[in-house]
Amino acid sequence: MRYVDEFQDPALGRRLVAAIGRAVRTGTRYNLMEFCGGHTHAIARHGLEDLLPEAVNLIHGPGCPVCVLPVGRLDMALHLARRPEVTLCTYGDMMRVPGSGGDSLNKARSDGADVRMVYSTLDAVAIAGAEPDREVVFFAVGFETTTPPTAMAVRQADALGLANFSVFCNHVLTPAAMRRILGDPDGSDGARLDGFIGPAHVSTVIGSAPYAEFADTHGKPVVIAGFEPLDVLQAVLMLVGQINDRRAEVETQYIRAVTPGGNRKAQALVGSIFETRGSFEWRGLGAIPESALRFRRSHAQWDAERRFDLPDLSGREHPACACGDILRGAKTPRDCRLFGTACTPDTPLGACMVSSEGACAAHWTYGRFRDEARHAG
Repeated sequence: MRYVDEFQDPALGRRLVAAIGRAVRTGTRYNLMEFCGGHTHAIARHGLEDLLPEAVNLIHGPGCPVCVLPVGRLDMALHLARRPEVTLCTYGDMMRVPGSGGDSLNKARSDGADVRMVYSTLDAVAIAGAEPDREVVFFAVGFETTTPPTAMAVRQADALGLANFSVFCNHVLTPAAMRRILGDPDGSDGARLDGFIGPAHVSTVIGSAPYAEFADTHGKPVVIAGFEPLDVLQAVLMLVGQINDRRAEVETQYIRAVTPGGNRKAQALVGSIFETRGSFEWRGLGAIPESALRFRRSHAQWDAERRFDLPDLSGREHPACACGDILRGAKTPRDCRLFGTACTPDTPLGACMVSSEGACAAHWTYGRFRDEARHAG
């Protein structure tokens, strides 16, 4: 297939669903976690859960980069944004995520802080070049997919000699979170998780090789899938086949974009500027060793945490929000008593309802749970 619409072909979809139905064995449960917000979005948009056999259980994992950022790190960004000399730049989703006490970057901006939404890291570099009297900070959030653009922005700022540009780095690493999921006794541990639908864009950068430990050490198959509905359905069929055969291998369904070694140039660029942190806090998963990046000492002049001596804040979640439980697969959006009642995309109380990649936002956006949530309230 060469065109995107072919990956949404209804006839092919029905054949894949039928093949999954034939492959599923009586008495066997297939608990599969998708580890990508794009997959969560596709599953909700196309109603894939409703098409699959009851034995196939799709579990939403911590694949939303905005969602996994803990409240404390957002509070640090708010602290930074309120400094009179700072212009804080970030992507749109981060503007509406609630911090402690319901504060957000949008609210800080309405209170007078210079917070600006950008569409790329180079937009922030351009602002720094145009306004040399401002301290321009890019609030960097995301998995391995968005880290190379941040590294490129640092390289560009260096080339332009922009001493007023820096980055508040919150880039996180997918394999470390998968490792925590498998070892978390309170979440989706190995006892109830049978395989992973591996992330698409992340894997174009890091390749398929880093997932080998989950197959070899933990005995959990991984199938890296594209974002279209037929991609996801084919990945499910491949995982069901592995589970039936008692195999645990890393397979790539998304062969049109993912290679074993990934994007070596992007990896080299990131590695020249960033190094692994000893530990980093994730919403819902706690502190995970070697799960995020920080600036190398050689590039410390671009590190906003060091430049502004940012305090390490812990933050406070909304007490009734189940976003943390949803991110580790322990609950679904429908299990949260705020979902669709107090918490909607217009009035989000948790990060999972803000980002389009969040499980709650995906479930709400495509309408299949709205009436159910309202009746429950």
